[in-house]
Amino acid sequence: MTNAPLNPNKALWEKGDFTRIAATMRESGEALVQRIGIARESRVLDLGCGDGTTALPAAKLGANVVGVDIARNLVEAGNRRARELGRANCTFREGDATNLHPLPDDGFDVVVSIFGAMFAPKPFDVAKEMVRVTRPGGRIVMGNWIPNDPTLVAQILRISSAYAPPPPEGFVSPMAWGVESNVIERFGGAGVPAENITFARDTFVFNFGGPPARFVDEFRNYYGPTMNAFEAAEKNGRAADLQKELEELFSRHNTSTHATSIPATFLRVTVAVGQA
Repeated sequence: MTNAPLNPNKALWEKGDFTRIAATMRESGEALVQRIGIARESRVLDLGCGDGTTALPAAKLGANVVGVDIARNLVEAGNRRARELGRANCTFREGDATNLHPLPDDGFDVVVSIFGAMFAPKPFDVAKEMVRVTRPGGRIVMGNWIPNDPTLVAQILRISSAYAPPPPEGFVSPMAWGVESNVIERFGGAGVPAENITFARDTFVFNFGGPPARFVDEFRNYYGPTMNAFEAAEKNGRAADLQKELEELFSRHNTSTHATSIPATFLRVTVAVGQA
């Protein structure tokens, strides 16, 4: 008897240690939760939550938060952070954005997914599940990186993909969630009319306490997609080229004179569920 192969998405996000990258995103996560408005006692699902960059700030505002992520190590890290911060109103569990059972229908006032559900396969299933678990009159808020955007994360993924092997047949790029027409089509398949979906450009800032070259090393050593790109580049003798490209990118976008602070633009999507 052989073990079933690990879900490739699970393998990707359990690789390395994304908490190292998430640590540079804390301030922006807290600011975003303030902007989107989370009511006290509201029921919040944070989908693709990592170790709680937005889930824990939502709990701090008094919401009852469930974080769901496919990566076991990030779920464990999130529960550990919740305990350390005394946030009994925030729990983390393993789950797949394409199939959120056993979460109940209409179970949440707000479903948040910031750079999370966009990476799941089967985007139409993801949209249907997010709508299913949101109560009528509730809302979904997504943060999605934008393809070909000139800022940091879109460019990291673009550069890395040039060094990585081609994706498998049928692969749907996660960056497709950063295109408004795709978002409308996917939520339309879940019964949401286009007029219930609004878009805004927003910014996340990555703050790292060292120089840009050291921040590149964090991605190289701890961020699954970049780790995969470097492994492929090393086989082709091109790892130094990839390192150089990323260092130039990070240095070019750095706004700090003594450390690293890099803004990245994303598409903020707000979906009103069950409203005429």
